[in-house]
Formats: sequence, C-alpha cells, structure tokens
Amino acid sequence: MSTVTFTYCALDKAGKESRGTVVAQTEDQAYRQVVESGLTPLSIQQAKRKRHKGGGRVRLKDISQFTYQLQVLLEARIPVGEGLAGLAEQEENEAFRRVLFDVAAQVEAGNTISGSMQPFRKVFGDVYVETISAAEKSGTMLQTLEHLSEAIERMAATKRQVVGAMIYPLCVIVTLFFAVGFLVTFTIPNFADMFATLGVELPLLTRVLAAIGNSVQSYWWAYIIGASALGWGGHRMVTQQGVIVERVFDRIPAVNAVLLGLSMARFSRVFSVSLSAGLGLLDALEMGNRAASKHLLSIDIDRLSAQVRAGRRLSEGLINTEYIPSFARRMFTAGEQSGELVRMSKIVAKHYERETEHKVKALTTVIEPVLVVMIATVVLVVALAIFLPMWNMVQLMS
Repeated sequence: MSTVTFTYCALDKAGKESRGTVVAQTEDQAYRQVVESGLTPLSIQQAKRKRHKGGGRVRLKDISQFTYQLQVLLEARIPVGEGLAGLAEQEENEAFRRVLFDVAAQVEAGNTISGSMQPFRKVFGDVYVETISAAEKSGTMLQTLEHLSEAIERMAATKRQVVGAMIYPLCVIVTLFFAVGFLVTFTIPNFADMFATLGVELPLLTRVLAAIGNSVQSYWWAYIIGASALGWGGHRMVTQQGVIVERVFDRIPAVNAVLLGLSMARFSRVFSVSLSAGLGLLDALEMGNRAASKHLLSIDIDRLSAQVRAGRRLSEGLINTEYIPSFARRMFTAGEQSGELVRMSKIVAKHYERETEHKVKALTTVIEPVLVVMIATVVLVVALAIFLPMWNMVQLMS
C-alpha cells in the first residue's frame, strides 16, 4: 500500500497547540503516530498535494539538490522521517516525489536511510546507496552528504558542458540531413525527368542522385527498417563491445582526451567520497570503478584492485596500469605515502574536470570548421546535380 502525508493539529503536554505532518498508509496509523509522539490529536486529515511539474525521469540535478537538502536537514537536527516528508512535498519532479514519500515512510517505520533507499537503487544508484550505508556505519553522514552533493553537482555540470558542446553540431547535421534528403528524394528526380523529356543527357552525378531519390520514394519502408537495424546494431556494439568502440576512439586524440578526462574525474570523485565515508580501499576502488563508465579504464582498475587484494600497496599496483594517466598515478601515490589519499583524490578530480572543460572547448573549435567543409561539400554536390543538366541544355539550345 502506498503512503500518504497527513497534517495534524494536536495539543502537547503543556496544552499548547502544535501542527505538523506525518507519513502513514492510513489515517488510523497517522493517529497512532501522533499519540506515540506524546501529543493529543485534535484533527488529522490528508494533506492536499500541490500540482507539480516534471516527468518520470530522475535527473542528476534532482539527486544533487536532495542530497544538499538532506545534509541541511540533519544539521538542523530535524527528525529524518518528518524532514523527508517535507522534502517530498516540495519536490517538483513527480517520479522523484513518489520515491521520497516511500523513503520517508520507511524511515518513519524505523528503517535506516540507506535501507529505505534500497528498493530505489536504480534511482539513486548503487554507489550512492552504498556510500550512504558506509557513512551511517562510520558516523560520517554529514561530511559524506557534503562530499556527495559536491560530487554529483560537479558530474552534472561536466555532463552539461559536454552535451551543450555536442548540441550545435548535432543540430547542424540533422538539419542538413533532412534538407538534403528532401532535395534528393523529391527535387532532383523531378528535375531529372524534366531534362530527360527535353532530350538533355543527364550527367552521372544527376543520374545517381535521381536513382537514389526514386528508390527512397518506392522503398521508403526498406530505408526505415535499414536505419532502425543500423541504430540497433550500433547500440549493441556500444553496450556489448565497449572495449572495441573505445579502442577506435583512442585513435582520435581530441575525443579520447575528453572521454578519459570525464572518466578519471568521475572515478576520482567517487573514490574520494567512498574513502571519506569510511569504505575500505578495495570497496572505494570498486565504487569508483562503477562510476568511471569507461571499459578500458575499468580493466585497469580491476587489475589494480586484484593487486591490492593480493597484499600489494596501491602505489605498487599503479605502476602496472596502462590507462590511468601519469599525473593521477603520481597524485594517488603521494596521497598514499602521506596518508592524505582523500585530499589527493579530490585534487585529481578537480584537475580532470578543468582539463575536460578546456578539451571540450577545444573540440568545439575543431568541429566547427569540419562542419563548414562538410556542409560546403554536400551543397556543392547537390548543386552540381541540378545545374550540370541546365548547362547541357543551354549548350543544346545554342
């Protein structure tokens, strides 16, 4: 049964009126909760929920904001269940609001925060839930929430930068595709038929594009099936053969630098948060590995974890890694030797976040002239396919 927020008006032991909210499945349960808190209920009714915006997807921004609010809630020593119910009432994302109401109900029932999040691991992520669990056990919840909030905010900001840089070229490519597709499918075949009836010999380029356009008009369904199959195959290749795809991208220095920087920043952030939450070195490496999202780097970290598990020091295992950059290896080694691995991990994360930002800007400046050349080439080909027959017709008339 789903939970509901109830508002109540009650009297405390001194006879003073008190108002608040409780989360329960029924009104009777809400009544008992108020009585058990030492109050005498005067009225209890289901809270009217405001209409909220938002769809069914929980974004990094939502998790980051919730983490910060939870940190403030704990610092203010507000009862967690009551505070979570309040956060749920204010949440604009409908899907995340329902999750928070359920988490609040579990906490009110006596469960831990991490235990209440267990059913929603797909929403919060394995790394988030396990880090919160470690922080609860080690008593470092406030520090961990602060680090988590910063880490998620940084990751979201970096993701926005990369997505923002890719929006412009994608929009240009999609617009060019549809514009050229329309010309090739409808305009060029019509021109070709017109010139053919006038007895004008069509150039090879015009005949080829006209044939493509006619085939699209006749067998459009086959093109849709082919495009869908190509998209499905590409998705399968990326998800199941990620190592092969990454090795291809490794041959493109600008792209590889961005992808490696993103992965190292995510790994280092989560690694530092996990260590500060009280997780052991092996568990922290595993958490960072899950966040890295790069197969080749993941292989390196797995190899490093195996050596640490065998009793070797972190610095010794780093010597045998291939894709962890030398700067990160030096900083992690220095952190282990000085006993400041958490601080050094944060420095590594900040370094690669800044470097990735610069690389993305540099990549954008490279993409723009490439797009200009591509657009000019495509426009030239289409223009020649249309104007070459015109020139032949002028020659015949003269």
